[in-house]
Amino acid sequence: MANPWSLSGALRGVFSRKTIDDTTWDDLETSLIGADFGPDVTEQITEHLREQVARYNTTDPADLRRMLRENLEERLSKLDSTLKLSNRPAVVLVVGVNGVGKTTTIGKFAKFLRNFDRTVVVGAADTFRAAAVEQLGTWAERAGVQIVKPQQQGQDPASVAFQTVEKAMRESIEIVIIDTAGRLQTKAGLMDELGKIKRVVEKQTEIAEVLLVLDATTGQNGLAQAEAFIQHAGVTGLVLTKLDGSARGGFVLAVQEQTGIPIKLVGQGEGINDLTGFTPHVFVQNLIG
Repeated sequence: MANPWSLSGALRGVFSRKTIDDTTWDDLETSLIGADFGPDVTEQITEHLREQVARYNTTDPADLRRMLRENLEERLSKLDSTLKLSNRPAVVLVVGVNGVGKTTTIGKFAKFLRNFDRTVVVGAADTFRAAAVEQLGTWAERAGVQIVKPQQQGQDPASVAFQTVEKAMRESIEIVIIDTAGRLQTKAGLMDELGKIKRVVEKQTEIAEVLLVLDATTGQNGLAQAEAFIQHAGVTGLVLTKLDGSARGGFVLAVQEQTGIPIKLVGQGEGINDLTGFTPHVFVQNLIG
């Protein structure tokens, strides 16, 4: 998130004026809506800021900028963004609809953990897509981690998950990341399949995290597509991909407030090191400037 974001560019005009006036509020609302905060969150933020500006009787746009930054940081910090990976092995299921960058995210997450000297094994349990298994193999190699692949195409995903956890326990590997299907080409229900994976894993050890991958560029549409996962998969954290250079920063707050699920990781680029832990303070600094 080193590059200036579109929102900070849009807000520059708002905060560079000599005083706070009606145009300031209009431009602020337009900027927030444009950044995918959504109308409800935009209205809440604007109302809160109007109250603060009146309370402190200020006309200085610099004060408004500080108030906006503090308000966003406070709202984003309400949920705990810490990854819970203290179990050994710590098993992470990664879920999400096809096309959001789920497999790529797993590769980046594995590299992120390797950067902290954690040992990692990934399980290719999206067995219905041969391309997913192949792609995950490539990313595992790039990340320098082991992978458990299905022994034949269409192998039961739960058995791949079982073998992955078994390997981690046998070889004292610290963290297990399991890829899962985003769609099924069979009549089996997707959530039934996920439930089966969870039950099989839980016979061996606890599941530490269930991470839902969302594509930030699809905004509210992506959230609607992922609703079934949120309702049925026991999601514990969100991973937002494709935040690089987009004006979708507001979606970060909107999605967390709508789902009540914390954002734990954010991806801002195509490189293997472009996935980081989510820190509200740093995120807001980049968003507001």
